[in-house]
Amino acid sequence: MRCMFRVFLFALAAASASAQVMVFDLVDGTSVSARLLAEKPDRVYVDLGFTVISIPRDAILQISDISIEDRASLSTEFLFREETGLPFQNVQDLVGRVGPAVVLVQTPTGLGSGFIIHADGWVITNDHVIAGEHDLRVTVFEDPDRDGRGLERRVFENVQIVATSPEWDLALLRVRTEDPRRFETVPLGSSESLRQGQTVFAIGNPLGLERTVSEGIVSLRNRVINGNLFIQATAEINPGNSGGPLFNLRGEVVGVNNMKVVGFGTEGLGFAIPSEVLKRFLRNRDAFAFDPRNPNSGFRYNTPPTSSSSNE
Repeated sequence: MRCMFRVFLFALAAASASAQVMVFDLVDGTSVSARLLAEKPDRVYVDLGFTVISIPRDAILQISDISIEDRASLSTEFLFREETGLPFQNVQDLVGRVGPAVVLVQTPTGLGSGFIIHADGWVITNDHVIAGEHDLRVTVFEDPDRDGRGLERRVFENVQIVATSPEWDLALLRVRTEDPRRFETVPLGSSESLRQGQTVFAIGNPLGLERTVSEGIVSLRNRVINGNLFIQATAEINPGNSGGPLFNLRGEVVGVNNMKVVGFGTEGLGFAIPSEVLKRFLRNRDAFAFDPRNPNSGFRYNTPPTSSSSNE
C-alpha cells in the first residue's frame, strides 16, 4: 500500500509539473490560479501547489489559458509580459493562438487595429488612430470554445485613453468592463533580435476587413525615417492595419504596424514601430499621460534654449 501511494504521488507530481497554469473565474466573483490536472464532464481537477481540489463545472464562469509569466505580470507596473522558450510555429497555428488578442479600434471618423497586452483590458494602438477623438469602441474577437474554429464579436464602448505619444505614434487604451472578465493577451518580443529575411506576419483590420492575416519577411530591422527607427517588412498592411501587431514565429509582438509607402509601382514597403520603443513607452507611460483638457496630450515640452558659442 505504501508503495502504491508513493507511485500515485509521483504520477500526480509529474502531471502537475507538465500541466498548464490556468485562471478559473468563478460565478461567485472569485478566481483561482492553478495547474489543470484533469477534466471531467461535471468537474475539473486542479493543483494549488499544496493540495488538489475539484471544481464543479457549474461553478466556473470562464477558464483562461495563462502562463506563470502571465500571472506574475498582472501585478507589475509595466503591463506587458515577456516569455522565454516559446517554440517556433507556423503562421496557421500561431494565428489561432494570438488572434483573439488582436482587436478592432473604432472612432467616429475611422478605424484601426490594436492588441491586448494585459488581461485587465490594456490595449496598444497607434496615436494617429485615436488622435483628436474621445469616443472610442474596441471590438474583441473571442473564441468561446477555445478550439480555434470560430470567434464571436464583443464590442466594448467604455474605453479610456490612458497615454499617447504623437512623436512615437503610440497610444495606450483601457477597456473598462462591469464583469470581472480577463482578456486574451500577447507577449512582447525583442525587435533587436530580428534579422533580415526573417519571417513575420501581421493581423489587423485593413479597410475594415476584420482579422486579416498577411505574411512577409523583415526587409530591414532598423530603417531610419525622420529621425525615428522602424522595422521595414514586406507583410502587406493597408489603412486599418495601423496599430496592429507584427509577430515573429514565436507569437511575440516585435512591432506595431503604423505606415506604408504608397505610390505607382510601389509594393511591399510597410513599416512598424519596434517593440523596444513600445516597451520604453509603457515603462514611462506617466510621461505620456493623456489629459482630455489639453489638446496637446500626451505632454509635450518646448525645445530647451541653446547658448551660442563665443570666442570672447
